[in-house]
Amino acid sequence: MTTNSNPLLQDWDTPHQLPPFDLIRAEHFAPAFTALFAEHLAEIDAIAANPAAPTFANTAAAFDAAGARLSRAELLFENLTLSETNSELQAVERDMAPALAAHSSKVSMHAGFFARLDALYAQRQSLELNEEQRRLLARLHLDFVRTGAQLQGADRDRFAVIVSRIAELSTQFSQNVLADESEFRLTLKDEADLAGLPDFLRDAAQSAGKERGVDGYVITLSRSLVVPFLTYSTRRDLRETAWRAWVSRGEHAGRENAPLAKEILALRLEKANLLGYKTFADYALADRMAGTPDAVYQLLEQVWEPAKQSCAQERAQLVEAARKLGEAQDIQAWDWRYLAEKVRVAKYDLDDAEVKPYFSLDNMLRAVFDCANRLFGLTFAERTDVPLYHPDVRLFEVSRDGQLIGLFLSDNFARASKRSGAWMNIFRSQSRNGATVLPIVINNNNFAKASSGETLLSFDDVTTLFHEFGHGLHGLLSNVTYNRLAGTNVPQDYVELPSQLLENWALVPEVLERHARHLQTGAVIPADLVARIRASRTFNQGYETVRYTASTLIDLALHQRTDAQGVDIAEFEAAERIRLGVPPEAGMNHRLPHFGHIFSDEYYAAGYYVYMWAEVLEAEAFDAFEEAGSAFDPALAEKLYRYIYSAGDSREQGLAFRTFRGREPQATPMLRKRGLIAA
Repeated sequence: MTTNSNPLLQDWDTPHQLPPFDLIRAEHFAPAFTALFAEHLAEIDAIAANPAAPTFANTAAAFDAAGARLSRAELLFENLTLSETNSELQAVERDMAPALAAHSSKVSMHAGFFARLDALYAQRQSLELNEEQRRLLARLHLDFVRTGAQLQGADRDRFAVIVSRIAELSTQFSQNVLADESEFRLTLKDEADLAGLPDFLRDAAQSAGKERGVDGYVITLSRSLVVPFLTYSTRRDLRETAWRAWVSRGEHAGRENAPLAKEILALRLEKANLLGYKTFADYALADRMAGTPDAVYQLLEQVWEPAKQSCAQERAQLVEAARKLGEAQDIQAWDWRYLAEKVRVAKYDLDDAEVKPYFSLDNMLRAVFDCANRLFGLTFAERTDVPLYHPDVRLFEVSRDGQLIGLFLSDNFARASKRSGAWMNIFRSQSRNGATVLPIVINNNNFAKASSGETLLSFDDVTTLFHEFGHGLHGLLSNVTYNRLAGTNVPQDYVELPSQLLENWALVPEVLERHARHLQTGAVIPADLVARIRASRTFNQGYETVRYTASTLIDLALHQRTDAQGVDIAEFEAAERIRLGVPPEAGMNHRLPHFGHIFSDEYYAAGYYVYMWAEVLEAEAFDAFEEAGSAFDPALAEKLYRYIYSAGDSREQGLAFRTFRGREPQATPMLRKRGLIAA
């Protein structure tokens, strides 16, 4: 394949240089990566060979600008394998994962370049640099040190082998989980199988069946289908079938993830040891806000016992509900959501059949766009004339004060070719290092698509939409010079702040009055229904907090192990659940065999705690708006833009947050918000 015939190696003559999705095929990636690896290394070689003394411009800034074409192809590949994969792409992914990791190692261990960077870093105090330049120099130097640049000889070679092998294993781990999710289908054959399911869930199950060529109703392991099924189905036997399939992902014959995880853990420990750390947790946390595992435990200890106590009280309510309903009172994991919904409806006179008509997906998209406009001056103009990678994807041009600042792709529906969950990603990062580059940001959700008409969202779905859009704003509003510091390139325990913070606007009265309107009548959501939704937000939080915190504690403990041969994750998980006292009927958010957060890559490894760490920050941040008396206070919104949403990693996050809030964050607002302490 020649350069002229490979679109990944050509300039993209498309609107805003979007990827030419209609021209790209799986077979284009391998030859393109081979050529782009060589091109990137040649750029680094040229920087290293520069006869002039190292300066910020000819070393740090030059490195940041290098590899733009490779990054373009790599981000496209990553997005396609997550959002619209197929067997051909997966085969390329398995082949290319170690090659991509090997290239990254070659760059991060480039002795000639690191010598220049190290010399420049040693002079940093005497250099006349602005805050962002100082930050870039420090971050690049730390990046190189943490990826083995200072290692020598056999240790250096071994580190590169480890990185490549981990990438290979993590890719297989992810593909195994996706295969299990895609393969399972619970076919509901008659009215008896559909017992208890509301119309919106029947409609979504029918749509899932149609997508899979089934003339009827199908429950898949997409969260937007399996969770409502576990919530509403009166068929305890079918709930158990769905639940067992959901929690056993990554354990099926031929796709067992336990041996992959064991090797990943052994290699992570070896990598950490090579860099001078006792455990992988020590290594991972050294470059996060928390700093050490002890700091994380100090937060989690405030939560764990109160959460278990609250969960026990909730279980007692479920037992009483089961007794009244004539249901089995030996509460099992597949009973919890079903019985909790019965209690919730009775306690708050609230069910999704009443709530959902006020939350159409289209209206909620308008709601998040409106919030972005009122807070940050953004406008969103849809383009329908550009080929995208799937018919469900929507494209918007995003402007601020009349000037285009980026592109936003919205991909909201579940499908077999798409990873489960919800996430934000980028096709291109914002920067202006040599040229102005506008970001291309994507939000992925997995909502169950209506078979006809508008898709309706539960309030949990609405919260997810706002959450991911918060990440999207973090990417779109990025206003820095250097790619390395742009958008979400921040420590993991800070990256969830912009997303979790935006969730609060989903219940702001002004937002609901404008956008939460009944699908048929157009009537504004009644104030008493909003009050019931608000009152129910702390309901079942013992259960939810136990599930999250259990996963967090087990993740952290797993990565503090010093087993050179790795750990049997099934045995470890079982022992830790007993040691911690995890209620079996509550369980964990993610069992280890399908815990993609920590095994599909290293981003959240020893870091699942970051959601709660950021929740402390976001509860404090939204309290500032409540104290100001307006969720759209202009002065606070401007500070929010300047210090959080636009700053990326251009300034130290602790200082940035204190500048915004005016004080150190405290855990009390978060605990109160979860209902774990009195309001």
